[in-house]
Amino acid sequence: MENKKELKTWLNNFGLDHPLVIAGPCSAETEEQVLKIAHQLKDTDTTVLRAGIWKPRTRPGNFEGVGALGLKWLQKAKEETGLLTTTEVANANHVELALKHDIDILWIGARTTVSPFIVQDIADALKGTDKTVLIKNPVNPDLALWLGAVERFYTQDVKNLGVIHRGFSTYEKTRYRNNPEWQIAVDLQTQFPDLPLILDPSHIAGRRDIIFDLCQTALDLNYDGLMVETHFDPDKAWSDAAQQITPAALDQMTKDLRIRKTTSMESEFNNKLNTLRTKIDVVDHQIIEQLGKRMQIADDIGGLKKANNVAILQAKRWNEILGKMILQGEERNLSEEFILKVFKAIHQESIQHQKNVE
Repeated sequence: MENKKELKTWLNNFGLDHPLVIAGPCSAETEEQVLKIAHQLKDTDTTVLRAGIWKPRTRPGNFEGVGALGLKWLQKAKEETGLLTTTEVANANHVELALKHDIDILWIGARTTVSPFIVQDIADALKGTDKTVLIKNPVNPDLALWLGAVERFYTQDVKNLGVIHRGFSTYEKTRYRNNPEWQIAVDLQTQFPDLPLILDPSHIAGRRDIIFDLCQTALDLNYDGLMVETHFDPDKAWSDAAQQITPAALDQMTKDLRIRKTTSMESEFNNKLNTLRTKIDVVDHQIIEQLGKRMQIADDIGGLKKANNVAILQAKRWNEILGKMILQGEERNLSEEFILKVFKAIHQESIQHQKNVE
């Protein structure tokens, strides 16, 4: 996909002096619930009311949405509050119903993005529409698949496009429901700076206490907006209760978030510098996580060696590692001296971990 500046036009047309805020319940539960939340959001920084109408769940038996009936509730909320509306569509029939009820923005869920066949069907159903379409990242960390979904809509003359970063699934237990893998979003932003990028902190966090920090990181990385799940009684929500916050909490959060403005050369410099520093912070965090994983493997190797009465230091293996890392370092413009220092330190820590195996 070419780098097209018109991709951000729909966002600029809102004339906002702050990042776009999309908020609302994970699921539309009742008409009363949708309207109550909408009215609580209308005097905040929220521009768009979100609500899941069809809820594709990981396993059957959980609440899977009220269906098309909920579209009427969104319509009524829009009439009463003036908020724009958005919901997830997962097939051409959903698209038809959403268009019939004048839903302003449609989003493509992570489970849908993974299938080029389904994405193409939805793109065909939206061919030439002026509706805005936001595409969530696929479940697995695959930038090409994410961008491929965007391209399918663009080639169908759907020009009001954006992407939603909602994190990536992992088998490993982390502090997140879905690992943010910030670097993938940073790579996307670098390749297509005019493609609006919105954070979904609710699905990354899986719990409400770290939503603020995720939003701040996103703003430090120059994201264009936030999509936050809100409910007037989060603990009693019919789906994803732990990751929803109240409209009042959202209102306070948007006031507390730091948003840098570029009004002078000095502030422009500071903005760029802070963005680059945040990118370094993201990479540093990934380095620590990977080193931790490496040492866990070293622990396993230490246990295996001890059980089989094998010496910890294996000189031949160590020299092979060094030679390979030096060559890979050269490819990335890293000096041999630097690689030797780093991997000697890693090797020493690995030896220590193996020694400590009981």
